[in-house]
Amino acid sequence: MELYLGIEIGGTKLQLVMGDEAGKILERRKFGVEPGEGAEGIRQQIEQGISELTPNNKPQAVGVGFGGPVDWKTGRICRSHQIEGWSGFDLGGWLRKLTGRLLVVDNDANVAALGEAKHGAGVGFDPVFYVTLGSGVGGGLVVNGTIYHGASPGESEIGHVRLDRGGTTVESQCSGWAVDAKIRELRAREPNGPLARLVGESVGSEATHLPIALQHEDPAAKQILETLAQDLAFGLSHVTHLFHPEIIILGGGLSGIGEPLRAAVEKAHRDFIMEAFLPGPSIALSMLGEDAVPVGALQLAKRNPHFT
Repeated sequence: MELYLGIEIGGTKLQLVMGDEAGKILERRKFGVEPGEGAEGIRQQIEQGISELTPNNKPQAVGVGFGGPVDWKTGRICRSHQIEGWSGFDLGGWLRKLTGRLLVVDNDANVAALGEAKHGAGVGFDPVFYVTLGSGVGGGLVVNGTIYHGASPGESEIGHVRLDRGGTTVESQCSGWAVDAKIRELRAREPNGPLARLVGESVGSEATHLPIALQHEDPAAKQILETLAQDLAFGLSHVTHLFHPEIIILGGGLSGIGEPLRAAVEKAHRDFIMEAFLPGPSIALSMLGEDAVPVGALQLAKRNPHFT
């Protein structure tokens, strides 16, 4: 059985997986990212994870999804928006020396899009657009089973699409951190509201309480969801008008809100697209969840490895 190594390098987590040619994850190492330790701290974790996963099973190739703009042809990082120390780093060259294997490095949202297109919610659809709603907002487009690449160092940056001329972006309104901030503002204004009581005094990941508040039909939670869906749908309408994918997949932490988010985005999206495109792309939740990038990285390693 041929084995492949998949690596996800994000702003809050690091995952390394060993998997087979069918994209099945056989073994995993997961680490929390400490921003204060910078890129060097993450590289030490990568070395540890590789040493633990590959003592007896050597991968045929390595695929990497990195959280930020990447020159996919060389494996050189442009920058990370969350972690210091990555700008200009030759990740491909460093991993080549570390593993001695063929490899490919790409943006994490691109890689997740490939994972969903081949093994998740995008199976049977073409083109496939994937948007990740995490600490930031990223996107990836898969056409004819292949990641769409523009000029280096990036493409499909839906998070940086502007919602107005003043500079408001999709990421500034629709990222997990943005929704967390809105909930903290709500807690300050309405400390006795249902959502505020669920959050309590905790700081960070406030959005994880939204599903329960929505189940209890909290008006404030409904308003936060409606605003999120409107902003996201408006941003995605530009994707539809430019590329007209058959399906748009919602991934990342906020996709955990589930069906209420999917349905609200689908409804709002129809109001923002031209009549000729109606009813518009299918809107779906990620099937792979937090495995979207690792599974996509395995697929990338199998199909497109090269010495960077």
